[in-house]
Amino acid sequence: MKTNIVNRTIGKTFLGIVTSAAFMFPILSWGAQNCDKPVNDFDGLYCLTKVYLEADKELNNSYTKLNKVLNSTQKSKLKRGQLAWIRERNDQCSYNNNEGFFVNMGCATRVTTARVNFLNDRVRECSAGSCRDSRLGE
Repeated sequence: MKTNIVNRTIGKTFLGIVTSAAFMFPILSWGAQNCDKPVNDFDGLYCLTKVYLEADKELNNSYTKLNKVLNSTQKSKLKRGQLAWIRERNDQCSYNNNEGFFVNMGCATRVTTARVNFLNDRVRECSAGSCRDSRLGE
């Protein structure tokens, strides 16, 4: 009997939390949904971050695709090139000072998109059998 009461209480509490969240989430994210006209800087950052995260996902997919068509020596070159690119992206699009760590999301998205295009070009080359190893380390 106590078990039934506990289960019903947990169920009602969970339902209350989920229902509250369902009503609260649209209100909290309303301004961020309109990326044409963000209401404030936080909404603008939210929109930029969404685009960056999609570019990062594409980057990971392209890297994985390319890695699958390479031999072990080529994979090593690609990895070194990717690590160098990450350092360059970080140097170009972020900085750290006494006030905190800052990232320019627009810069990060542009640089990441360019890298996606670069990796996709290598995928096409290597899939066609004309892989230029010298380009993998870039």
